[in-house]
Amino acid sequence: MHLGGIVLAGLLLFATGCGYHNANTAVRLPSDLHTIYFPGITNSSSVYRIGQTFNESVTRVLRDRTDYRVVSQNDGTADATLSGTVTSVFLTPLTYDSVTGGITSSMVVISLNAKLVGKDGKVYWSNPNFVYREQYQESTSTASFFDESGPAIQRIANSFANTLVANILESF
Repeated sequence: MHLGGIVLAGLLLFATGCGYHNANTAVRLPSDLHTIYFPGITNSSSVYRIGQTFNESVTRVLRDRTDYRVVSQNDGTADATLSGTVTSVFLTPLTYDSVTGGITSSMVVISLNAKLVGKDGKVYWSNPNFVYREQYQESTSTASFFDESGPAIQRIANSFANTLVANILESF
């Protein structure tokens, strides 16, 4: 075999990749997907208004990270519907101040049943047990103490929305 044949064979092996692929490669959503109907996340947990907070964050992240048109009213133009139900919210203290006995950090765990379904009924993405966890710090100063759960829920909603949208877009 002459040098040109060896180089050609080497290029063919390189181009085919020997069956390997990048682990970060994911199945993409259909190219004809332009509008997503997002009626909002239903809350079946005992945490008041968590669905509303999460709806705003998910809508914002979808609009910021994608070119999809996101609608909250079903006007018949949507190519797919994103739906979800918060099934549980678990909040637990993690660490305590050894002097005061007060909580210094907590963990929130949120479970969601979510899916993205095309107008033809095809499921593009689904996760019946999407679990999100985040730790947050509690205020330890009695002079500036306030209930940290409200701001923490907003931060968690933003982070949750980023994680959820990334999962949908990357199909993990």
